[in-house]
Amino acid sequence: MEWVKELEILLQVIIASILGGIIGYEREKTDKPAGIKTNMIVGGSVALLVSLGETITLHFHELDISEDIQADPTRIIQAIIVGVSFIGAGTVMQVQKVYKVKYLTTAASILYSTGVGMSVALEQYILAVGLTAFILIIYYPIKWIEDKFIKKPPED
Repeated sequence: MEWVKELEILLQVIIASILGGIIGYEREKTDKPAGIKTNMIVGGSVALLVSLGETITLHFHELDISEDIQADPTRIIQAIIVGVSFIGAGTVMQVQKVYKVKYLTTAASILYSTGVGMSVALEQYILAVGLTAFILIIYYPIKWIEDKFIKKPPED
């Protein structure tokens, strides 16, 4: 029943993509880079890659070459983090003459979507949904606190 496993992976990718889209909504709404589509693609692709890690490991065992080729799914996770960090670094921008770095939250949201995608791929659905809800708390109430109590109004 290989096709059942493929459908399961497809469902995981879809779930991770939807949750990633929820994470990206705030970025999109505030006109920041890496919004809905980017976070959906990151979350879904991470779920796909982590799920394929299990598939690859099982495939090596079925071919009876697992002793010749050591499959380590944690290497896939390491490679994902490096790749996503590269995407995140591409969104960070230093504004000249102001000496201020912008879009760090956007880069962090991409990394966060990665964690959500991994959670879905590892069938940790409550964790994935909880993480998605939690980042909405980070985005909205925490932003209100920052605006109200921390950030200074712009100088003329």
